[in-house]
Amino acid sequence: MENQIDKYDRQYGSLIDVSLHTKPTTVKVVQPLTGRTETFIVQTLRHENGDYVFLEHADEAGLDRLVLPPKVVNAIVAHRDSLTKRSRSRTARRVMAERMARGDVISFKKKKAQ
Repeated sequence: MENQIDKYDRQYGSLIDVSLHTKPTTVKVVQPLTGRTETFIVQTLRHENGDYVFLEHADEAGLDRLVLPPKVVNAIVAHRDSLTKRSRSRTARRVMAERMARGDVISFKKKKAQ
């Protein structure tokens, strides 16, 4: 049983030579109140069936390794895009309301070429 390769290593080994990949990025996060430190190592591999994210997390409890498959990565990207779209829409509405309150003339006509 000791010679079994875990899911992370098996997936990584099968993709690393046959896919596009980023360099691993290390991010250290220090919690301001507790001083607790966590280290994350993130790497993305793009294969023909989608993007895989390989994540390693180290803290005082030890090391955790996780593979995010393309469906999960797509869900995360969709959530981020949704939040970005909503944020831009709110900002645009606020700016338009401010412009109207100042009395700016708002026109959506095309400008004439000079």
